[in-house]
Amino acid sequence: MEPLSYVIVGSGYRAMLYVRIALHYPQCFRLKYLLCRTEEKAERIRREYGIPVTLDPQACRDARPDFVVVAVDRGSNFSVIKEWLTAGFPVLAETPGGTEEWQLDQLWELRQRGARLLSAEQYIRYPLIAAGLRAVDAGLLGDPYAVALSLAHDYHGASLIRRMLRCGLKDGRGRLPAMTLRGKAFTYPVEETDSRYGPITDGTVTERTRTVVTVEFDNGKAAFYDFDPVQYRSFIRSRHINVRGQTGEWNDTVLRYVGEDHRPVRQELKAWLDPVYEALHTPALRQLCETWQPEVHMEPIQDEFAVASLMLDMGRLIDTGEEAYPLAEALEDAYTWILFERAAAHPGQTVVSQRHPWQDVCS
Repeated sequence: MEPLSYVIVGSGYRAMLYVRIALHYPQCFRLKYLLCRTEEKAERIRREYGIPVTLDPQACRDARPDFVVVAVDRGSNFSVIKEWLTAGFPVLAETPGGTEEWQLDQLWELRQRGARLLSAEQYIRYPLIAAGLRAVDAGLLGDPYAVALSLAHDYHGASLIRRMLRCGLKDGRGRLPAMTLRGKAFTYPVEETDSRYGPITDGTVTERTRTVVTVEFDNGKAAFYDFDPVQYRSFIRSRHINVRGQTGEWNDTVLRYVGEDHRPVRQELKAWLDPVYEALHTPALRQLCETWQPEVHMEPIQDEFAVASLMLDMGRLIDTGEEAYPLAEALEDAYTWILFERAAAHPGQTVVSQRHPWQDVCS
């Protein structure tokens, strides 16, 4: 199989992840260009990574990549996605695709007119999360009816909640359930201990905002979203997962359920690697997945694998139109995040979801 070729639009922190993936998996991917805004930054990236960088969008178009990765700031994401979709290129986009409801509606309209768009929602592909979702899908917990999630922010949290509760589409078709939300944001001091650039040991204390939202679905299921961004990089703030059904519970890295003989079973949850993406299974990743951890960790190696698996999915989307992560689901996740924000900004008020065109795919 020929490596999938792509260009990257963007040069920030997330864009560099797609650069590293090209360098780590040359048998799977070929980076044609990174599109940058300034020559100074372009030169630094060329020097550090040894990759082709340009300031000219036409050079990217002329390179005829298999797809375009859009990894720009959240506020610019929608307009840049639309630009490349309209130009006829398949797009893999950092999340969310839009920050307002009308933008999500437009992305669905573009999809209906033949545009090929995949959202790079990677958390459901983290090997540890994938292992828990397999247990849910296998029915070990029964039909899951409640989730308490303190693991990931905004769109990512919404995606995980809906997936853990199985409140999505079946085979890309069906009806997405309506939601009622209530929320509030709380601000508290916390000592900083870690960062993207390493540990912090100078005693810096910052004010951090923790967002808490309850979600009731019209199918009777419920979710409790609780997150403070400091949880991503802190040695004193942990992350937690709790998914409950009639016959069991997924709690962080432990499964508890009743077996066929109705006796209790306790199972340590180990990360799972989907054999579909065997080409991405490095020795370091395999070693990580063979070891049980008592706490939920979201190592960079899991993130890289998860995003790379979505890049491989672009090949199927291009060849067959198959959506490994249906756009209707992606838009619903983005919309759910918008409702999170709305509920937290209006404490004491009830926020009710409205119908949107992607929510009834079977119609």
